Amino acid sequence: MRGLTNYVLKPLTFIGALNWGLIGIFGFDLVAFIFGPATLASSIVYSLVGIAALVWLIMMFIDKPANN
Repeated sequence: MRGLTNYVLKPLTFIGALNWGLIGIFGFDLVAFIFGPATLASSIVYSLVGIAALVWLIMMFIDKPANN
């Protein structure tokens, strides 16, 4: 599960956080700029980012480190 977290979930969540930061600070939607507003591709990116964030959140509660 670490590979999934490190190579898929973290980058997708970072993209989402970066995009929301750009929207909040500058009013600039990077995903819509790259893929076009309200296109299938932008919807897929938004969905993948949301799913990645949910899976990562669930994994944080399930995958607790062992006490040494």
